[in-house]
Amino acid sequence: MERRQEIDGGRPVRTWFNRAAAPALPDAVYRDLVSTLFTMTAPIAGFGILYALVGSLIYIKWHDGWIAALTGIAIAVTIGRVLLIRAYHRAGGADQDVARLGRWEGRYAILTYAFALLIAALNLCVLMAHEPLVHLATVSLVFTFGAGIVSRNAGRPTLCAISVSLAVLPVAFAMFVHAASDDGERLHTEFFTLEALLLITVGLMSLASARHLYGASVEHLTAKHDLGKLARFDPLTGLPNRLLLRESFQAKLKSAHATSQLAIHYLDLDGFKAINDQYGHPVGDRMLVEVADRLASAIRTQDVAARLGGDEFLLIQSHVHHADQAELLARRVIRQLSEPYVIDGVAMRISVSIGIALTPEHGLDMERLMGCADAALYRSKAKGKAQVQFCGPEDVQDEGRAVA
Repeated sequence: MERRQEIDGGRPVRTWFNRAAAPALPDAVYRDLVSTLFTMTAPIAGFGILYALVGSLIYIKWHDGWIAALTGIAIAVTIGRVLLIRAYHRAGGADQDVARLGRWEGRYAILTYAFALLIAALNLCVLMAHEPLVHLATVSLVFTFGAGIVSRNAGRPTLCAISVSLAVLPVAFAMFVHAASDDGERLHTEFFTLEALLLITVGLMSLASARHLYGASVEHLTAKHDLGKLARFDPLTGLPNRLLLRESFQAKLKSAHATSQLAIHYLDLDGFKAINDQYGHPVGDRMLVEVADRLASAIRTQDVAARLGGDEFLLIQSHVHHADQAELLARRVIRQLSEPYVIDGVAMRISVSIGIALTPEHGLDMERLMGCADAALYRSKAKGKAQVQFCGPEDVQDEGRAVA
């Protein structure tokens, strides 16, 4: 059974230009794929410079206003692509929410498509003249662009397909038309037809490569994130384990306001051992899963529930302005976890004891806070079942005996 809290994410991702290629991706995989689009400033700037050099040489040779205009627009689009990458990183990069990442991807795609059309337009202008060296330079831009798109953007196959198509198809079509024109040069028709077919073939091969690389990338990233989840989530309940708990604590501690605290709730189930002994471990495991479900429903989305092991759990409560708020949550958890559990038609009851430590009153170190809350939990246990106690001065002094 898999249960994901807000800290993991797992929503399907669909954007207006990747529906066919990637109808559903986990958030983490989608973030990684999109982030690769915005790590290629040098190749984008370099190719823009290459286009500008080719366009400038053709203009110097022909003094054609259309060539000058296309070159100027290509320079502007290249600057726009570089500025877009910088703006993306200033806005938070891959840490932004999925909807915003989709919008950034859309902007990136539009500028990429615009540049592909500029490459095609330059080739269409050059086809009007029979100058092999000039033609070779502009056609080389098409091949270079296609290879670069596949190597940089294979993680977004629809973007690759549209970009390559916009750069290749108009040029190939113009070559077919030019091949059919009346020209006295020997084998004129055959060579231009062959060149058009070569462009289409290379384009199709590029798309096939992009499809293969996309599949391999998704498989690799999915496996990487699955392994990451196994390392950070309890396999039985799906709750975060100690590793992810510490990571979450550090993140929440950094974002905590000066006027708010974090509350660490250390939980230990009352009566669980008797259930385990009487009904067996499979029933005990099912009860632990139900406990995890109840904990997840008792807290807010900005809070974290984790399993430490056995029948011990821990909650991180954010935005606590007064100790009473922490106690209210603890009482709510005690009430919900004390409701009957029906497993295989048998009603069973357990309860929970809780110890609470607060930041910064009881420290800012996770181990220290856990030790303090665990010491308070000992006092809760000593008072009977379903009790809650706050960390006190005696717990801070005696926290070394607590199990962190």
